[in-house]
Amino acid sequence: MSVETPRTSEEPVGTQEMAAPAATAGSGPSALSRLAGSSATRNLGLVIALVILCVVGLATAGERFGSIDNALTILRLAAVVGVVSIGMTFVICGGGIDLSVGAIVALSSVWATTLATQTLAADIHWIVMVFTALLVGGACGLVNGVLVAYGKVAPFIATLAMLASARGLAELIAQRRTQIVRDRSFIDFFGGSVLGIPVLVIIFAIVAALGWVLLNRTTFGRRTLAIGGNPEAARLAGIKVERQTAYLYVLLGLACGLAAVMLMARTTTGTSTHGGLLELDTIAAAVIGGTLLSGGRGTIVGTVLGVLIFTTLTNVFTLNNVDTSTQNVAKGVVIVAAVLLQQRLAARRRST
Repeated sequence: MSVETPRTSEEPVGTQEMAAPAATAGSGPSALSRLAGSSATRNLGLVIALVILCVVGLATAGERFGSIDNALTILRLAAVVGVVSIGMTFVICGGGIDLSVGAIVALSSVWATTLATQTLAADIHWIVMVFTALLVGGACGLVNGVLVAYGKVAPFIATLAMLASARGLAELIAQRRTQIVRDRSFIDFFGGSVLGIPVLVIIFAIVAALGWVLLNRTTFGRRTLAIGGNPEAARLAGIKVERQTAYLYVLLGLACGLAAVMLMARTTTGTSTHGGLLELDTIAAAVIGGTLLSGGRGTIVGTVLGVLIFTTLTNVFTLNNVDTSTQNVAKGVVIVAAVLLQQRLAARRRST
């Protein structure tokens, strides 16, 4: 039984030269389509959209938008959403989705600010609160991953159940009360700045850099894109699809735990109301950044730009006294427009 192998660069030169005219003859539309669908072009479009938003902000809010303090506020808000969005990008690239990120952030913040946890942190070090949040987030991600990968539960259903369960457990633990972070060294560290750059923004930058390396320069990233593009082909190639899928949800859970720590430092509280509609913001940022909802393609740079676009858009709305409901409607419209654009570009690439 013979197996046809794909051509490589080691084939005879004559074969490649014979194929060149045929490729050149149809290079017009396909080259244009490839350019339109390239990550560099998409990222340039996102940068232009961000610049336009900044111009609108300056025109409608003036110095209130253009001040350094407002720019730092935007970056701090983007940092919390951005860390979770990086993890969400991995899950979506792997063909999944997670609706429970906001509830996991809330549960992690509540568990890390209980009296028992803060007492232990006072006796040892505030790092105990950080480890607690990461452990809770990772555990929730593991439950999601096991249900999706090994239990064969649809990601939408599994994470929807986690959304309700985690939010409910957070309310039970906190007894619907806001828990105050009492460790000043914890607040001073995460609420401080280095050379004028907030620590929260630095954390976001580090997570984004690590996420880019993990997705684009490691076997883990290649496996993630493989199972998102074609799970059966990935399985036949020797990739343990179930285990890789579980890892992706654990990774997102850890990102939620870290975001909870950042939110605790920014608000000095842990509460079951943290992370409201965070799933909307993170999915929107990933989709706007060029991550396919069907999986198999994603970009960390695009996700970062998507986070900045949505955070800036929210800031412009807030400065112009636009109510929250209208903001959510606008975000929904942007998400739908982004998905429709993705589908159109994908159909154009298939037809050329």
